[in-house]
Amino acid sequence: MTLFGLAARSAWNRRYNLLLMIVVIALSTALLLGVERIRQQVRAGFSQSVSGTDLIVGARGSPMQLMLYTVFHLGSATNDMSWDSARRIGAHPLVAWTIPVSLGDSHRGFPVLATNGDYFRYYRYGAQHPLRLAEGQPLDARSDGLFDAVIGAEVARALHYKLGDRIVLSHGDAGGDADGDEHDHGPLGAHHAHADKPFVVTGILAPTGTPVDRTVHITLEAMEAIHLDWQAGAPIPGMSISRQLVRKFDLTPRHVTGLLVGLKLRSRVFAMQREIADDKQEPLMAVLPGVALDELWDMIGVAETGMRLMSVLVIVVGLAGLISSILAALGERRRELAILRAVGARPLDLLWLLAAEGFCLMLAGTLAGYLLVTVASVAVAPWLQASLGIALPVAWPQASDLARELWLLAAIVAAGAVASLLPGWRAYRLSLADGLTPNT
Repeated sequence: MTLFGLAARSAWNRRYNLLLMIVVIALSTALLLGVERIRQQVRAGFSQSVSGTDLIVGARGSPMQLMLYTVFHLGSATNDMSWDSARRIGAHPLVAWTIPVSLGDSHRGFPVLATNGDYFRYYRYGAQHPLRLAEGQPLDARSDGLFDAVIGAEVARALHYKLGDRIVLSHGDAGGDADGDEHDHGPLGAHHAHADKPFVVTGILAPTGTPVDRTVHITLEAMEAIHLDWQAGAPIPGMSISRQLVRKFDLTPRHVTGLLVGLKLRSRVFAMQREIADDKQEPLMAVLPGVALDELWDMIGVAETGMRLMSVLVIVVGLAGLISSILAALGERRRELAILRAVGARPLDLLWLLAAEGFCLMLAGTLAGYLLVTVASVAVAPWLQASLGIALPVAWPQASDLARELWLLAAIVAAGAVASLLPGWRAYRLSLADGLTPNT
C-alpha cells in the first residue's frame, strides 16, 4: 500500500504529462470506435431503408444501380420500364402489392419521387414500420389534389416548409441545394423549370431515418402533367400548357423508374424473379434488395478495410507514444526508483508498478475515448443526417454493437497493458547503485 501511495504521489507531480498521454489515447480510441460505429451504422441505415419489399423491378441493366436509385435516390437511372409492364406485374397471381416510383426531378437539391397511394399503404422501413404523417394527408386523399406534395421531415426542417406552402420543382437535379442559391427565390422559386405549375404542401411525413426524409412526393399523374409541354428533357419551344388545362389530357404515366414488389409467398421470390427476367414483352430485371446490398458491401470492402487499418495504426501510434513517454520519464525517475529500492521495494515490484501505471493510463484514456465518441455521436447525428441524406442512429449502440465495442475496448486496454511491460522491464533492470549514482 505504501509503494502504491508513493507511486500515486509521483503520478500527481507528473499530472500534466500524464493528462496529455490520456488525451492522446482517448483521441486514438475515439477514432477507432468512431470509424467502426459509423461503418456499422451505415450498413444498418442502408438495410433499414426498405423492408418488406421482396423484389425491385426495373429496366434491364445494373442491379445495384437500380436499387441505389429507386430506394436511396443515389445516382441516376439509365432506362425506364413501361407502365404497361408495371401493371402486368401488379396483376400477377403471386404479387400482393406493388409501388411504382418515378424519379428524375428535384426541388432545391432534394429528389422528387412520383408514386401513388400504394406508397403510403405498403412502404415499410426498419422493423416493418409504416410511413406516418406528422401533419396533413397522403397524396390520394383528395380527388382534386393533382398538384399536392407530401414532403419528408428533413425537407420540411431544412427549408422551413409548412402545410399550404407552394413549391416549384426543377427538371433533373438542377434545383440548387437545401440552403438555396441564386436561382431560388423563396418557396416558389420563380426561375425554376416548372414554375408555371407550382405544388402545394399538403402533408409532412414523420421522421424515418431513411431517404424518405429527404424526398418530395408527388403523384404519377402530376409528374406527367408538368412534362406535357416538354420533350427530350427540354421545354417545347412556343408551347405552354397551364395547370388549369392539364386535366384535359390523358395523365396516365407511360414509364416509371422502377417497381417495388411484395409477394404473397416469399418462398416464390426466385420463381418470380426468373419469370420477370424471361419476360418477352420488355427486357426487365428483378433485384433482391438483400443480395444487391451484399454486392455493395463487397465493393466497398476494400475501403472499409483501409479505414480499419488506419484506425489500428493510430492506436499503435498512441501505444508507441505511451511507451516512449514512460521510458523518457525513467531517466528523470531513476533516483525515485532507487529510493523505492532503498526502502525495501524489490525489482519485481518496480516492474509491476510501472506496468500498473501504464495500464491505468490506458484504461483512463480508453474510457475517455469511449465517452468522447458517444458524446460526439449525439452531437453530430443531425449534421450527418442533413449532409449524407441517410440518418445514422449513431447515439447509443444496440446490445450486439455494445458487446462488440466492449471487446474492442478490452483489446485496446490489454494491448496497452502488454506494452507497459517494456518500461517496467527497463525499471526492473535498473540497479540500486545505478539509481543512486547515475551516469553523467
